[in-house]
This record gives sequence, C-alpha cells and structure tokens, in this order.
Amino acid sequence: MEHVITKTHVDEAAAYVRTRASVEEGALALVLGSGLGGLAAAIEDGVCIDYADVPHMVPSTAPDHAGRFVIGTIAGRQVICMQGRLHAYEGNSPQQIAFPICLMGALGATELVVTNAAGGINVAFGVGDLMLIEDHINLLGANPLAAPDEPELFPRFFDMTQAYSPALRTRAREAAASCGIELREGVYIATLGPSFETPAEIRAFRTLGADAVGMSTVFEVTAARAMGMEVLGISMISNPAAGVFDEPLSIDDVYIAARQATHKLEELLLAYVAE
Repeated sequence: MEHVITKTHVDEAAAYVRTRASVEEGALALVLGSGLGGLAAAIEDGVCIDYADVPHMVPSTAPDHAGRFVIGTIAGRQVICMQGRLHAYEGNSPQQIAFPICLMGALGATELVVTNAAGGINVAFGVGDLMLIEDHINLLGANPLAAPDEPELFPRFFDMTQAYSPALRTRAREAAASCGIELREGVYIATLGPSFETPAEIRAFRTLGADAVGMSTVFEVTAARAMGMEVLGISMISNPAAGVFDEPLSIDDVYIAARQATHKLEELLLAYVAE
C-alpha cells in the first residue's frame, strides 16, 4: 500500500468488505487494544474478515492482536470491530494505521469507541482501572493526514477541540454507574514505542498533564474526527508507568492485566451500547 489515503483506495476496500458483510449507516466502530481482543466474543452473528484480505490494508503483527474485522451486533446495534489494531512500532506508516478508520467511516460508521492498554502516570490509578480519555497529547511525531489533500474524504483543516465527545463520555459515565463500575478520567499521551518510556520521560509527561501513556489511539482518533465521527476513548490501566514504582516493566504483565480487566470493560461496553 502506498503511504497515502485516497478515496479510490478506501472505496475499493469498502466494496470488498460489502461482499462479505452488510453494513448499515450509523454503525458503531470499535477498536480493541492490547489484550482486549476477547471482547469480540460479545459480538453476535459475527463475520470475520482478515486485514490481509482487504485491499490496501496491511496485516497486524503485534502480539495478542488477531488482525481482523468482526462485523455483527451488540445489544441490537451493528458493530464493526477491529480485533487488534495497527501500530507505528510495527513499521506501519501513520496513513496505514488510519486507513481502517477511514474505511469504517466510509462503510457507514458514525461513532468510534477506541480502547487501549495504557501505563498509569497518575499515581492515583491502579492496575485494572478504566480511564475515560478526556483529551490526548501526540508525541508520535506525525499526523496521519499530513499527505496530499483528499477533499472527497475529509477536509484539509478540521477542529480537534473536542476530539473525545463530551456527550459520549456522559453516556459512558451513565453506563458505568448502571454497572457499578468506577471510571477514572484523564489525558492520554502517545509515544512511538516499542520500548517502554524512561522514568524521566514519565516525570516530564506528568508535568505536561498526562495521566496515562500508550503507543496507539491518537492516529485513529485524528482520522475519525476528520471523517466526522464522534469518538469515545477508554484506557485500561495495565501497569504503573516507568518510575512510579521501582520495578521493571514487562509486556507480559500488560497482557495479563488486560485479560483480567476484560470482563469489566465488556460489561461497560454492553451497557454503553444499550444506552
């Protein structure tokens, strides 16, 4: 795939997906982060489509990411789910990472729920906590739409003042309250990876106002907002960030924590969709 997003490529990818599954206008797009792919089991009558089969998409190579779309329903609403995402640390360009979001928007998704596993910078956060993302800080060093203009897909300049919808956050709070789930709230900061951050970097990020750190999400949210989609972001705190405690970080710990918190996130998402 060329490292640009074009309407022609998006249309070709959408045409292929429609040969495998019917997608309605107003569908919910869902991105499942590290260790959270098991949530796809909540999708009823799911049709699975590998990323590698979709024109102009690249496969996912990240551990614990299935690398496929699952299209079905949750609580009666149609869902287009990314079971596993694409990351810059895999060698993917920002445009390759944003492409599936543009595809889901072209298929009819009007709302995006993006999830991730993140390190807790805020010392009040514990492993397994769920954090509503209020805003983000992009330290990935790029923007996925810094490319030749494609006005039929999205505007050149667009507002990011409310990248994460206040209305959807209110719905999420109501859903959490109905389930008895405590939600944290804060700012997510994205770094390139694949190495974890240093304690000095975490101290700097805390000074910048970040509450959680990860290696994803920002490119996807940027593309979704350009496509006119409303966005809800949820981070699952999988580990204390570097330097919060005097312990080394392990990716295995991230996956273990994510799997343990999956039931709580699944309960929240089911209640959120049912709202």
